[in-house]
Amino acid sequence: MRTAYSVETVRAAERDLMARLPEGALMQRAAAGLAAACAGLLGRVYGARVALLVGSGDNGGDALYAGARLARRGAGVTAVLLAPDRAHAGGLRALRDAGGRAVPATSDSAASSDSPAPSDSAAPSDSAASSDSASASDSASASDSAETALARADLVLDGIVGIGGKGGLRPEAERLVRAVRGTVVAVDLPSGVDADTGEVRGPAVRADATVTFGTYKPGLLIDPAREHAGAVRLIDIGLDPHLPPVPDVEALQHGDVAALLPRPGAESDKYRRGVVGVVAGSARYPGAAVLAVAGALRGGAGAVRYVGPAADAVIARFPETLVHSGPPHKAGRVQAWVVGPGLGDDAAARQSLDDVLASDVPVLVDADGLRLLSPGDLRSRDAATLLTPHAGEAAALLGVPREQVEQSRLAHVRALAERYGATVLLKGSTTLICSGPRPGPVRVNPTGTGWLATAGSGDVLSGLTGSLLAAGLSTHDAASVGAYLHGLAARHATAPSGAPIAAHDVAAALPEVWRDVLG
Repeated sequence: MRTAYSVETVRAAERDLMARLPEGALMQRAAAGLAAACAGLLGRVYGARVALLVGSGDNGGDALYAGARLARRGAGVTAVLLAPDRAHAGGLRALRDAGGRAVPATSDSAASSDSPAPSDSAAPSDSAASSDSASASDSASASDSAETALARADLVLDGIVGIGGKGGLRPEAERLVRAVRGTVVAVDLPSGVDADTGEVRGPAVRADATVTFGTYKPGLLIDPAREHAGAVRLIDIGLDPHLPPVPDVEALQHGDVAALLPRPGAESDKYRRGVVGVVAGSARYPGAAVLAVAGALRGGAGAVRYVGPAADAVIARFPETLVHSGPPHKAGRVQAWVVGPGLGDDAAARQSLDDVLASDVPVLVDADGLRLLSPGDLRSRDAATLLTPHAGEAAALLGVPREQVEQSRLAHVRALAERYGATVLLKGSTTLICSGPRPGPVRVNPTGTGWLATAGSGDVLSGLTGSLLAAGLSTHDAASVGAYLHGLAARHATAPSGAPIAAHDVAAALPEVWRDVLG
């Protein structure tokens, strides 16, 4: 499992670790890992051209020390200093001693006042900035030299702003970033993105790769910031023993999902494995019922009961389904309900939702069910509830603009879970799962693909996740595993050519990815 911690938690862990190490040791660990990662990307270090974008914080020091290591291996390294008077003194001295050079970002040193705010990286400083900053002698034409170095570099290290940075890049930094043509490696976090939230509120670096230290930060796992990070590599600097056991954000991996998948025993029958009820579809949207049942049949439960007006379409496609005309409470015993896909918004839909919510088993509410829902509908429920909105539905549930949800996904999934007292699976470019009102880590799903943006894919996810609920998983685990398998199935269906897919292709691929996870 990948775990991510807030900036405040990371800083506290750093302070604890630094108290046990010689001065500067932590930054040297980070710089060594950063240099090794850059060498791997370059392939051949000797003769390579490397540029460093260096701000006034400690991640600028990480970049300078890493640049010194690359210079000692024969790379031509130029540091572009956005705040020459505040550059990390020890790192700058090490770079020059190794044969690298430093130039100010502009010929007017006063331009440093336009550089991004100071930052604190995950590898704290071993000395403060001093008179060892860049001088005019480093470059006769600093502005031209800086942009030329950036444009010609095979690899550029982004050490402008660290995990403490807020807001987008300032104009001077943005201008320099536009000059870059080679591979961009972000130091700890792409400059201009928010480490804690994944928000991007202005111009930001788009890295090809990010080398982060000690632990992941939430912004590296959550969009829109995740899209700016590229491939992320974690460098162990010894921080783990100093971090708390419960992270702020976590992402499941194959082994975690395999441990949660339901497996029938020798004495299992279809009822002991769990029965999931699906209340979906309408005269206008019968396909939603078919797709939800398709996901449910492949989700680990022993049987699927369908309740609704699309029984003929469901039986024609899946004859193993148990069908009933309703109401839901008369359909037979289930261990979980799925309600909402294609249900409509008329009085009959509202009655079906009320009937399901009155049950004493876990309930997943999706699509039209969410449009009919209010916080008061869940207050009398003793059993668990799982809501699965996309950004538009989440915005309606919270009464905020959709763009606000998309920009601040982490804050809004937490707000939804708290307001409704439910587990919330917020669908999107990165799917987030949060359980409320209890505190705990938010899970982020790493397996999605843009090809899932197709009609009916959410119906498949609802059925799949509901089946996992019926098989005995908690709402938090069922949502996490369902999203993971759903994303993998979409990737499998598009492979190897990356061709477009339909929702039924995702459902059909679920058995294969289930086997892949277990294997």
